Amino acid sequence: MRLDKFLKVSRLIKRRTIANEVCDSARVFVNEICAKPAKQLKVGDIITIEYKNLTKNYKVLIIPKGNVSINEAGSLYEEL
Repeated sequence: MRLDKFLKVSRLIKRRTIANEVCDSARVFVNEICAKPAKQLKVGDIITIEYKNLTKNYKVLIIPKGNVSINEAGSLYEEL
């Protein structure tokens, strides 16, 4: 699954267009490498998102086939 779609489906970022903008501005890293929106994710990848004053790390646990419900979104990743 593409990085921008995963960020939207997992609800780490609200909309896919915003996920694209954040990736293009070099504030999202996958396994410590700056990632483009089309980066294909695998289970076990570490996603780092840089906010203004904060950096958060997430480990990908599940790659969904499509959209998931709000209740299931939190189970797609683990905050580190």
